[in-house]
Amino acid sequence: MKVLVVGTGAREHAICEALKEDVELYSYMSNKNPGIAKIATFKQGDEGDINKVAEYAVENNIDMAVIGPEAPLGKGIVNELEKNGIDCVGPNMEAAKIETDKSFMRNLFETHDIEGSLVYKVFDNYNDISIFLDNFDKDVVVKPVGLTGGKGVKIVGEHLKNNQEAKEYAKEVMDNKMGGFPQVIIEERLIGEEFTVQAFSDGEHLAPMPAAQDHPYAFEGGKGPITGGMGSYSDKNGILPFLTQDEYDKAVKIMEETIKAISKETRPYKGILYGQFMLCKDGPRLIEYNARFGDPEAMNVLSIMKTPMIKVCQAIIDGNLEKVEFENKASVCKYIVPDGYPETEHNNELIEVDEEKINSMGAKVFYAAVNQKEDGIYTSSSRAIGIVGIGNTIAESEAISEKACEYVSGNLYHRRDIGTKELIQQRIDHMKEIRE
Repeated sequence: MKVLVVGTGAREHAICEALKEDVELYSYMSNKNPGIAKIATFKQGDEGDINKVAEYAVENNIDMAVIGPEAPLGKGIVNELEKNGIDCVGPNMEAAKIETDKSFMRNLFETHDIEGSLVYKVFDNYNDISIFLDNFDKDVVVKPVGLTGGKGVKIVGEHLKNNQEAKEYAKEVMDNKMGGFPQVIIEERLIGEEFTVQAFSDGEHLAPMPAAQDHPYAFEGGKGPITGGMGSYSDKNGILPFLTQDEYDKAVKIMEETIKAISKETRPYKGILYGQFMLCKDGPRLIEYNARFGDPEAMNVLSIMKTPMIKVCQAIIDGNLEKVEFENKASVCKYIVPDGYPETEHNNELIEVDEEKINSMGAKVFYAAVNQKEDGIYTSSSRAIGIVGIGNTIAESEAISEKACEYVSGNLYHRRDIGTKELIQQRIDHMKEIRE
């Protein structure tokens, strides 16, 4: 079977690695990802040019396409590929609005009475924003309605006088049409611990993956600007040290109800659904959905998946998805980024990666926003390499990942605290305090 993976990052590299043994692999990517280039026939091009991607798929008699990033999904790449007779793992443009249009997602919860939502409001004028904030007595989160690549979210706390910071940022979002819409969403700020549940969906059945926790802040200790994600970890048995089985099951139930609701509103949701949750005193509350694998969380779960990826993809397309099995292992992913990321001056610089040493330790290398040239691998201004350690415990996995990071050199940085005993104990203590 010929399978095309669309996308150029570490998430797509992880997808390709999961597929490579069972298919004839093709890739459509914007940069030359060194990891993907070694295992797939590829073409470089704009992944958002959905007509060009479809042409490439037709020319190469592709049987199935797996869509990595959200932007092509929002442009209707699945609709275009299916129109050309190519099966897809990824939602069509209408169902992908669960990520690309946050107001669609929140309205879905209201219309179908799905638990786990939060207080929010969508605005398209400054006067209504001002009135709402002047009368809202909680901290808020301000975010664009559309896609911003995991960025663009601003948390405003401490009940600032007249919520002036929230008002100014909301105006900035609307004036600049961040996310593609002259609108903004203002939500209550939830207090708890964030976690992620990803799941495969065939439109009717849901097969959940192990929970993971992402670390969005740039610097150690959870400081600095919010990024696309600096790393993540998962634990044995599919849950996290601060999360109970019952709480995990409640999160999955919310996702199952969401899939049912999407099928009622539009076409069935076929692909990967990513639920970002906040674990609060009263249980999990949904922050937002993504219409694809998380990045970095894809690297955690795909590295320990036992069921063949191609079997899962075919089941999604055929509508007979069953339980997907994973190794009873922990994993820690650490992202290596250019120094100063996300505002870095060290882009387009040569880096060295000793894959042989990293692999010999039992760690895995996933290339992200880098570009392979004749004389080596060059950084961009975004995340460069994901290093995943796998072990029987989070501590063991963290030690493997941290040691492996030593074999990547250049003007680079990574958060050494991700997956450490101290950081995880903080999460456990935090939830203990919230539950009391």
